[in-house]
Amino acid sequence: MPESVHLPGYRWLMFLRNVPVRVGIYTGICLSIVFLLWVVLANRVPLLEPLAMWRNIAAVVILVFFATLPMLRFYRSPGELMVSGLVAWMLLSITYRVLCMVFVLLDEKYSAFHVFVLGAVVYLLGATISWIGTIIWRVRASDISHPHH
Repeated sequence: MPESVHLPGYRWLMFLRNVPVRVGIYTGICLSIVFLLWVVLANRVPLLEPLAMWRNIAAVVILVFFATLPMLRFYRSPGELMVSGLVAWMLLSITYRVLCMVFVLLDEKYSAFHVFVLGAVVYLLGATISWIGTIIWRVRASDISHPHH
């Protein structure tokens, strides 16, 4: 039986075998791309100015959709939900910080740290609700398996 050969630097990519990290990276990349497009369209395309409200609503809906993907994927495992959500939101916060260097008025209300904390709190609440739901589900399952006579 042939032994598997790994390329040099293979160990550097071992973290990608972790599913929550991988989902977080994919989600963070999607969030970053949507946010980048939103900011560029809002500041560099004056033709869309009459449609600003609809552009903003569409961007927020798309961002919320991508932000909920870790919650939908890991709704029964709160630890993995936290890891995935924090990795995704960290990538979005890094993108926000880079965009703050280009668009100087972007961090007038919220700094990149504030954006990260807001997302972390949302994912923490989601993980807490998932944890409580998992406890209730396990208690109900164990109660059903032992009928009372």
